[in-house]
Amino acid sequence: MNKKLSEQLKETAAFIKDKGVGAIDFGMILGSGLGELADEIANPIVIPYEEIPNFPVSTVVGHAGQLVYGTLSGKNVLAMQGRFHFYEGHSMQTVTFPVRVMNALGAHSMIVTNAAGGCNTSFTPGNLMLIQDHINFTGDNPLIGENEEDLGPRFPDMSEAYDKEYGKIVREVATDLKIMLQQGVYMGFSGPTYETPAEVKMARILGADAVGMSTVPEVIVARHMGMRVLGISCITNLAAGMQANLNHDEVVETTERVKEEFKSLVKLSLEKL
Repeated sequence: MNKKLSEQLKETAAFIKDKGVGAIDFGMILGSGLGELADEIANPIVIPYEEIPNFPVSTVVGHAGQLVYGTLSGKNVLAMQGRFHFYEGHSMQTVTFPVRVMNALGAHSMIVTNAAGGCNTSFTPGNLMLIQDHINFTGDNPLIGENEEDLGPRFPDMSEAYDKEYGKIVREVATDLKIMLQQGVYMGFSGPTYETPAEVKMARILGADAVGMSTVPEVIVARHMGMRVLGISCITNLAAGMQANLNHDEVVETTERVKEEFKSLVKLSLEKL
C-alpha cells in the first residue's frame, strides 16, 4: 500500500524532530561543490539521508547526502548537503520530497543553489547568478498526479517563482561585498547528458541565461506550498558550443574556486532576509 504524501510527510517530520530538530526559518539546498556552506552551521545536528524514512539516497559525486540543522547568520536553517536529481531515476515527487519536509517542519522560505552552465555570452565561468525566473524543460512536473489540497492548490501561480524582495537584498549585499552578480533565467533540463550546442543555442533563443539539471522541480513544489524562494547559480562553465568540451571535474573545480565568494554572499544575505 502506497501511503499518501501527507502521511509520509508526517512520518518523516516526526523522525527529524525526534533527532532534535526544532524551529526552521529557511530550508537550504546546496548544489554540486557548494555543500561546504553547511559546515559553517553552528550547533549542527547531522542526519544522513539513509536514516530518514521515505528519503532516497543521493548518488552524485561531490554531494555529501545529509541534512544539517542549526543556526547560520542568526537564522534557524535546515540544509540539504547534496540533492536528488531526476536523472538518477527518481520520480519528480521523490526529488522534491525534502522540500515538502522542510515546509512541514515550518520553513517559510527556501534558498536553492546549483552549479550551472552559462549560455549568456556575457557570462564567464566563476560568475554567480541570481535566478530571476526559470524555464521547465525537463518534460515533467512534480505536481502531476493527485493534488492534496492541504499541501497547495491544484493550479499554482508561478508568476513570481523567485521572490523579488529577496533578490533585491542579495543584489545589495553583492554590491557591498564587491561581488560581480549576474542575474537571469535558469533553464532546467532532465540530464544526465550535458546539453548539445544546438540545445544551448535553443535555450538562448528561448531566453535562458544558464542551463542545468536541477532546481526547477524543487522551486515548483516550494511555490505550490507558498514558500518564498531565493535561487543562486554558480556559473561553472560556458555551455556546449561556447567552449571546447565539458566535464564534471571542471564543475567541481570552478565551484571550489568561487566558494568563498558564494558563502559570503549567502551568509550576509541570510542575515538580512
